[in-house]
Amino acid sequence: QVQLVESGGGLVQAGGSLTLSCAASGRTFSTTTMGWFRQGTGKEREFVAAVSWRGLSTYYADSVKGRFTISRDNAKNTVFLQMNSLKPEDTAVYYCALGAFPRATMNSDGYTFWGQGTQVTVSS
Repeated sequence: QVQLVESGGGLVQAGGSLTLSCAASGRTFSTTTMGWFRQGTGKEREFVAAVSWRGLSTYYADSVKGRFTISRDNAKNTVFLQMNSLKPEDTAVYYCALGAFPRATMNSDGYTFWGQGTQVTVSS
């Protein structure tokens, strides 16, 4: 069984930065893609970023491209989301997810395990 635990969320002013971390347990972490999704209040869950199993390929939602950076440390079973130039519309619960395949995907159907989420609130 895989467990994913997110951390690093909090309250930040617009223009500020936060780094989210997701620690994974289980043997499959280093062989699969990892992703971040978010869900704002009253909104559907949406894709944010994904990184392939070796970290060589990354994908971003247009809304965060150029501001967010996803990375992973397979030796530590951890994936990160560096968020810069945060905007109030980035406010959401952020979830990390472990993919079913090595290749990164933006489709939530391609992820089999999900964390509990961490709240990010950006004040204007």
